[in-house]
Amino acid sequence: MNSVSPSAAQYVGVVMQDEQVASRRPPSLERQGSFGFRVPQASDASRDAAREPDEMDKVKAKLMSAWNNVKYGWTIKTKTSFNKISPVTILGHSYLLNNEDEVERFRRDFVSRIWLTYRREFPPLEGSTWTTDCGWGCMLRSGQMLLAQGLVVHLMPRDWTWPDAQQLTDVDFEVFRPRSPVRAGGVPIPSFGSLRGSSSPEKIPAGNQAPRCCQRKRPESARDRQAEPIHSKLITWFGDQPPAPFGVHQLVEIGKSSGKKAGDWYGPSIVAHILRKAVAKTSVAQSLVVYVAQDCTVYKEDVVHLCDLSLSQSPAEPSDQAWKSVIILVPVRLGGEALNPSYIECVKNILKLDCCIGIIGGKPKHSLYFIGFQDEQLLYLDPHFCQPVVDVAQADFSLESFHCSSPKKMPFSRMDPSCTIGFYAKNKKDFESLCAAVGMALSTSKEKYPIFTFVEGPGQDYGLESDSSNHSGPSAHILPPDILSRSNNRRSSEEFVFL
Repeated sequence: MNSVSPSAAQYVGVVMQDEQVASRRPPSLERQGSFGFRVPQASDASRDAAREPDEMDKVKAKLMSAWNNVKYGWTIKTKTSFNKISPVTILGHSYLLNNEDEVERFRRDFVSRIWLTYRREFPPLEGSTWTTDCGWGCMLRSGQMLLAQGLVVHLMPRDWTWPDAQQLTDVDFEVFRPRSPVRAGGVPIPSFGSLRGSSSPEKIPAGNQAPRCCQRKRPESARDRQAEPIHSKLITWFGDQPPAPFGVHQLVEIGKSSGKKAGDWYGPSIVAHILRKAVAKTSVAQSLVVYVAQDCTVYKEDVVHLCDLSLSQSPAEPSDQAWKSVIILVPVRLGGEALNPSYIECVKNILKLDCCIGIIGGKPKHSLYFIGFQDEQLLYLDPHFCQPVVDVAQADFSLESFHCSSPKKMPFSRMDPSCTIGFYAKNKKDFESLCAAVGMALSTSKEKYPIFTFVEGPGQDYGLESDSSNHSGPSAHILPPDILSRSNNRRSSEEFVFL
């Protein structure tokens, strides 16, 4: 099944239910240090109790925070294997890892992607005692990474890479040649990645006497270095401080209008609308808008009305200044209980497009940000690593914790069918090219119905403004009645659960 009704598109995360305590509550507890607690003094009698978090919720949040900080505060480093004969695709860029230069280009490309993970010890989220998003904010972090990639292509030079990528330690992956006549199948050959910190020299395979890439550094692009202030500024927008326009504090606050609160789990569709509202709310991205598709359909006239400033201004501005750049987010479901294998080739073709900025989804109970693939495995960035908060208000704050040095892969078969696909178009010409390129990629699906469609003309108001699963009114549909009935029968399975 490729399309779903508007009500079914509201993927619902598991929500922790508030406990109603009828008996007398115990004294409230306050946090002291990392895991200790103390009994506070009596609170002011004039405090508005209705605005304060439930006392039991406070205790629950603190205990869960302590546990999740421990659970996600460490990781086991493992090396991901890539083969030399199949290309690796990262958002429109392809790399064949059969020589040093290609491995170095891939390494720089991956490390340059902005990585946003769980953080701890940030200021409490408004109306709660949460000072970490460990254990529940993974989809918000995945959404942040999707938006960050859109802002990178919007603000940074084309094909920008982080000039200081070499500061990170060795990228943890290996390159091997499957079924090699010389080596046993699957046995790693020496990696061509930077080996900084290695205690022994690497042996260069026979016939390949070029120096290691750590000895022959790639010439630094002056253009990339000049863009570093923008890079740093962009990351401050995702800081874990209340004023940050795309930080977790703002996203959680915006989510309240959809019935969500700190500590809840968020689905990919809800997060798409939260990102749209966050961009519309801030002044830091005035030349950018976000459009969220309705019922797996991108209504082209709605996008034009959102982006074309000349339609609302008189006299009309010059054409090169009268169009806002747009991020298009398309919540979809690629199957019932599991991913429909018929969609895999289509997803691959989407990730090959320059206009694609990634997919937020994951595997069951585990949100991830997908940025590419090799063969039958997806390449992703994982937000499930708890790091200390970084004070992005300080001058020259460290950027290292916002970039990942460990590529990870997982089989397509483990991908949860609920996801949101992102695209970016800088101007009207790019939008027209996007529609043509994505339409061609969608046509490769083996299913009768595509993952989503582009439609000329405006869409109807399906009530998605509220982004709430509590919508009780009649739903409008664009699907045939027989398809619609099957979609509604499957609605109970369309929940995206995260831990």
